[in-house]
Amino acid sequence: MPNARMLSIAAFALAIVVGSASATTLRAQDSATVFIRINQLGYRPDAPKVAVVCSLDERAIGGFAVADESGRAVHVSRATTSGAFAGCRRTFRLDFSSLRKPGRYVVTTGRARSRPFRIGADVYAGAADTLLYYMRQQRSGYNPLFRTTVHQRDGIVVDDTVRGERFVPVAGGWADASDYLQYVATSANATFVMLMAFRDHSEAFGDRFQGSGDAGSNGLADVLDEARHGLDWLLRMFPSDSEMFNQVGDDRDHTYADLPPTDSSDYGWGKGKERPVYPCTGGPQGLYRYRNRSTGYASTAGKYAAAFALGASLYLERDTALASLLKRKARAAYALGKREPGVCQTAPGQAPYFYEEDNWVDDMELGASQLYALTREQHFLRDAVSFASREPMTPWMGADTARHYQWYPWHNNGHYETWRHASPSERRTLAMYYRKGLEAVAARAVDNGFRVGIPFIWCSNNLMTSFATQALLYRRMTGDTEFREFEQAAFDWLFGVNPWGVSMIVGLPHDGMFARNPHSDVARQLGIELTGGLLDGPVNASIFRSLIGIRLVEPDEFAGFNTGTVVYHDDYGDYSTNEPIMDGTANLAYLLAAMSAPQDGGQRR
Repeated sequence: MPNARMLSIAAFALAIVVGSASATTLRAQDSATVFIRINQLGYRPDAPKVAVVCSLDERAIGGFAVADESGRAVHVSRATTSGAFAGCRRTFRLDFSSLRKPGRYVVTTGRARSRPFRIGADVYAGAADTLLYYMRQQRSGYNPLFRTTVHQRDGIVVDDTVRGERFVPVAGGWADASDYLQYVATSANATFVMLMAFRDHSEAFGDRFQGSGDAGSNGLADVLDEARHGLDWLLRMFPSDSEMFNQVGDDRDHTYADLPPTDSSDYGWGKGKERPVYPCTGGPQGLYRYRNRSTGYASTAGKYAAAFALGASLYLERDTALASLLKRKARAAYALGKREPGVCQTAPGQAPYFYEEDNWVDDMELGASQLYALTREQHFLRDAVSFASREPMTPWMGADTARHYQWYPWHNNGHYETWRHASPSERRTLAMYYRKGLEAVAARAVDNGFRVGIPFIWCSNNLMTSFATQALLYRRMTGDTEFREFEQAAFDWLFGVNPWGVSMIVGLPHDGMFARNPHSDVARQLGIELTGGLLDGPVNASIFRSLIGIRLVEPDEFAGFNTGTVVYHDDYGDYSTNEPIMDGTANLAYLLAAMSAPQDGGQRR
């Protein structure tokens, strides 16, 4: 039986939410236009906890209550009014951060009711491992989902006037997204952040899969197995100290809606046969009408160097031969980047889309920081500090828009990695670089209830994940919690605190609301769930309307929320918002591992 105190709390909650509400507020709460969005994965007791109301009309919200499993109100407060966002005519923040007791709860305001959620220290336990299910499904070479080797004839070098067409054995790696193209830029970054996750938060990962990706323990954390799969491919893609490959396949891949084992793409050597391998050349590339704007090697070389050097550090006591090889290749890649500064962009095919990476000093900073950590040679640390000063803030953070992958990676891990070894004054400067980017994004976030300030370009969930990661690393570096609200808001967005109420990670949590119709032929034809895959995420409506070949194949279940400037569709036909992406998934694995640690990973050095 509830005690008198609990009854009084419940009565007070009713007074705030209903009794003191105006007639306008009551009508809003009784209508089907008020939706409460919560983090479906849950909240840590020591973290900020905010639900957001999306109101599809102009009516107001008075107050709210949080009830436990028995239906008793355990927290009551007033809503904070914020501005419009996407299809939400008004938004309201429902802050219950003072509620720290573990348990299952719901948030209510009038007749509106949130999905149930948990508060607990273990709410993110196992989540980082869950994302590795998608990484394994994306494997080229041996693929554990299909139990066979896919794309084993890769590939033939193209677009290289110096060396000409010839076969090189580069099978392996991961498909970049729901097509089967493979890029060093995204794969090397994914490899690095998974290695970083193991280095910083090994306790977050289990051992349930073998190195092949098949089920079964092998004595190594699964995240280390997955990173090793990436390292093996990167070694094949950098076969000599002077020849560096950057891409396998191009958009001729999109001709057939096939599964990986039955890929019928024909690149000129017969259906399902060899795929093209694009090298870094230091100049523009593209076999057809469209060409990229490549100017050098360094953006790719720095990523190679960082992944190889961190891999060498982590394998020193596990596989000395591999560690020695990785160390040598890290040095070679870094030297090539210094000799050939500039960007090596991905190559377009018959469509105008490619990864338009315009920055490279961030990649060289990261490579230098890892080589210093591995060798303790001071010139690498000096290089890292110098490169850091040339791009203090990742440029998208101060921009309203960007071209596709124009500034990549989406946050510069190099600043944190250099900070780990820098002098006290250099540490202060590096932390200030992170702060500058966080301030720019946060300044755009204060006017909407979701507290998000990223530009909604293609792959917006990558930006959301990176903003949260940079905020967490800044908090770890400085102890400063000024951006904690925005960090948590970005993280919450990914798990359902968004206008559509959708977790942007397929199958996480498994009893939650997530994409059932992602843009994936593997999911569509096999009828399986791509567990762990992070979706591209919402985009500006103008971007959605401008992209080639997009059409919705089902009625839009979120039509009421897609009336504003930002849209999302759970539809197979929408490759701009609903396609899972490998690199963002790997980055989120780091963030989830950190968030599962004591103090949200914020105190670890």
